[in-house]
Amino acid sequence: MSQSITRQHFDEWMMPVYAPAPFIPVRGEGSTLWDQQGKDYIDFAGGIAVNALGHAHPEMRKALEEQAGKFWHTGNGYTNEPVLKLAKQLIDATFAEKVFFCNSGAEANEAALKLARKYAHDNFGVQKSGIVAFKNAFHGRTLFTVTAGGQPAYSQDFAPLPPQINHAVFNDLQSARDLINDETCAVIVEPIQGEGGVVPATPEFLQGLRELCDKHNAVLIFDEVQTGVGRTGSLYAYMHYGVTPDVLSTAKALGGGFPIGALLTTDRFAKVMVVGTHGTTYGGNPLASAVAGRVLEIINTPEVLNGVKQRHEWFVERLNHINQKHQLFSEVRGLGLLIGCALRPEHAGKAKLILQAAAQEGLMMLIAGASVLRFAPALIVSEAEVQLGLDRFERACERFLAGVSS
Repeated sequence: MSQSITRQHFDEWMMPVYAPAPFIPVRGEGSTLWDQQGKDYIDFAGGIAVNALGHAHPEMRKALEEQAGKFWHTGNGYTNEPVLKLAKQLIDATFAEKVFFCNSGAEANEAALKLARKYAHDNFGVQKSGIVAFKNAFHGRTLFTVTAGGQPAYSQDFAPLPPQINHAVFNDLQSARDLINDETCAVIVEPIQGEGGVVPATPEFLQGLRELCDKHNAVLIFDEVQTGVGRTGSLYAYMHYGVTPDVLSTAKALGGGFPIGALLTTDRFAKVMVVGTHGTTYGGNPLASAVAGRVLEIINTPEVLNGVKQRHEWFVERLNHINQKHQLFSEVRGLGLLIGCALRPEHAGKAKLILQAAAQEGLMMLIAGASVLRFAPALIVSEAEVQLGLDRFERACERFLAGVSS
């Protein structure tokens, strides 16, 4: 194909499940991207919390190229060295004793929910099938995970949905207590609701869920797809809270941009997943595993993890300064480099307009619902990039406010 590619071709050729920006990025380095016209953008979106080491990181490129020169894929009838090394890295760094690899966060959560049902059925009987999740959660786009996610807008068009999944109110322990009982097989929760508005759980809430799961023999699943691999300043957010789950799902930043997901658990739960109970063709392939292994080596260091906490301060200090000036946000919240700015009630529902203004100013960022602006930059974004990006963000806010008042 020799024709030049334009954004219009998306509308012509692609199924319309996305509404991408009007520009097409073609090259990246660090936390900067350039589009087809050569315009530069500071990247505070991070591929939705994926590009933990930015774009074209030399160590990631090296790991990928070295493995690409050996072999790419064998299928699950064989194992490989990179995947075994990666499994041991994750086991050594976390509570886990066993790992299952897949290709995405949705797949990891699907596997987690299947494991919980299998564990409950094997040990307590088929009546123990209930799943408790939380309103405004997001766990993926498969039918099982979109049902567990407590956002009807994502699931209602695909009914009938899998039964026996109920939703409590996030950060409301009594609401969870009203739903969790001896027929509950699993509780699935995000330590920070990402898509639901960048809302951190309280320590008391997660500790209470741990106690309820212990009392009712339910599997506690932490969905750390967005919060994992250094995003909060700890390797995984459960470490920040001091509450250990039974099962943890991870993806996004684990591959630094190369698709990979994983399920972490202990021997007690892993042993029910025997040969033939679950699988994936591409999961744990040598390419993804080699890249993820290098990503983990780089991120799981005091230098990078402490650096996340420092960068959090850079963002929050400047965002609060912008807000003092413009009175645009009701709250700046989050942990590490997962930060949300909730719009004041008079600007509710208009986050996307600010996102679009930011792109015009040369900034890529995210929203979390219609009323929350979200930042999920590279964990190693430089101070100069932070300040330049927030300069552009402030201009976008001013552009938005000028439009509102005109």
